[in-house]
Amino acid sequence: MGIEALTGVLLLCVLIFFALGAPVALALGGIAMAIGYMVWGDGIFNVIPTTLEATYFSFVLLAIPLYIYMGQLLTKSGIGDAMFNATQMVIGKVRGSLAISVIGVCSMIGAMVGIIGAGIMTSGSIALKPMLDRGYNRQLALGVIMAGGALGILIPPSIPMIMFAATTQNSVGRMFLGAMMPALLTIFMLIIYVVISCRLDPTRAPLDHEQEHVPELSAKEKFRIARDGFFAVLLIVAVLGSIIAGIATPTESGAIGVVGAILLAILFKRFKLDMFRAAGMQTATLVSVAMWIIFGASVFSNFHLLMGVQAMVADFTGSLDLPPIAIIIMFQIIMLLLGFIIDEFIIVLMCAPLFTPIVVSMGYDPIWFGVLMIINILVAVQTPPYGFALFYLKGIAPVDVSMADIYRSVTPFIMVNLVVLVLCMIFPQIILWLPNLVMG
Repeated sequence: MGIEALTGVLLLCVLIFFALGAPVALALGGIAMAIGYMVWGDGIFNVIPTTLEATYFSFVLLAIPLYIYMGQLLTKSGIGDAMFNATQMVIGKVRGSLAISVIGVCSMIGAMVGIIGAGIMTSGSIALKPMLDRGYNRQLALGVIMAGGALGILIPPSIPMIMFAATTQNSVGRMFLGAMMPALLTIFMLIIYVVISCRLDPTRAPLDHEQEHVPELSAKEKFRIARDGFFAVLLIVAVLGSIIAGIATPTESGAIGVVGAILLAILFKRFKLDMFRAAGMQTATLVSVAMWIIFGASVFSNFHLLMGVQAMVADFTGSLDLPPIAIIIMFQIIMLLLGFIIDEFIIVLMCAPLFTPIVVSMGYDPIWFGVLMIINILVAVQTPPYGFALFYLKGIAPVDVSMADIYRSVTPFIMVNLVVLVLCMIFPQIILWLPNLVMG
């Protein structure tokens, strides 16, 4: 069977299995093994031990459970709520201030969790009810939670970035630094959108003094909120700073984050055994699912690479006689379509080892392409009608919220992400300036 026909059969089988509701890891790994057995015979089973060794014995990927655990400890202990309240207190009486604080805090919460699904679910459980209780427009409330929670994969420490760096043999620190400016630009543009839309339509976001049920905080409460929020942000800065400064590896910085989250919970008298147990169980669930997905997707990707798909893609792109930037756009369209049916883990694992060598051979920086890939995935998983993250948002929305409501709520925020993506393509220094400045 030729590589072209094999690729078509693999993708068709994946679509069928996903449509039938099969588990992602089983679908990807099982399809690769079944078709590989028909093509290679018993030799396909040699892929399993090599994939296991590369996947589960990677020092970089060990950071994934640590970052997830840090995020769960901060959210379960209530320190995530403190970040939300502190940001709201700093912004003050501005129309849409609660939505602005949601974008900022949900972005940080998403960054602490490191994956889109958990980021949206965690952010929504903390921020959605306060917004609806204060009379905010439902579509605005849903949209900012999606925008903020999903943005966590663009804000270090991002698990998809770690996976990209691990699968393409690039620096995690440079990836983190490269994503900082696009992330800040995205947050700034999201806030500008909220401010302008609320000025044009004041009914979308009432001011605090227009709400009779909003209590005035005492000086003691304000101090406690500011203290908890400050130390939570300081912990995130310490985790990122230890990587950028070269003091710790991504895995070691994850351990620093876990210890810091436990110490903060104890220091602020928020530590309870039930909380500690719940954070551990939730982390174990998320990590086990993530690692099975990583293994299944890695088996699929390795089999496809061994069959020569990289050469096929290189020959195909070369035969099109397109300018290099057009090939970059074509790769991103492919990832956008994949985002309709699969999550961010699998897109990175399938596309990063396939596309990145071709991009580098055309003279582009792999860090630039890696950050573009993350932004593209951010857009893909939120895009109606089948974006993967839309169903996470539906899961935490009130029962009377329809999918049509969610589509309308996320559309303007997706447009903001697309503008950032285009700007980063046109001006690569938005991504490359900071890593080149700090790390050379």
